[in-house]
Amino acid sequence: MRKIEHLGIAVKDLTASNELFSKLLNVLPYKTESVESEGVNTSFFQVGETKIELLEASNADSAIAKFIEKRGEGIHHIAFDVADIHAEVARLKAEGFTVLNETPKPGADNKLVVFLHPKSTNGVLIELCQEK
Repeated sequence: MRKIEHLGIAVKDLTASNELFSKLLNVLPYKTESVESEGVNTSFFQVGETKIELLEASNADSAIAKFIEKRGEGIHHIAFDVADIHAEVARLKAEGFTVLNETPKPGADNKLVVFLHPKSTNGVLIELCQEK
């Protein structure tokens, strides 16, 4: 793993949260995007080398909708940038981590993504990201 790629924050209302985070961070989101396969609408803020991703459920069955229903708004995941997502998945599986999707899938911001189950990472959902 090379660096934290972004922090994902689950929000109920992306428009209101974009306004809030624009005021908080003193920057506008550089990108908004819908990821149909995950049932989310996203926006990204750049603060120095760090990115913040806001995630709003686009349907009631999405993982974000379920997360907010259970836990409310807040930090949803930490994403790490990796050079070779396939090699990193193999390494982490060998180390005993539970991988939620062994085959990388398209994610937001032009990334291939894989998630690690929070039960194997002290309750934190971990996302591995590789630039497409």
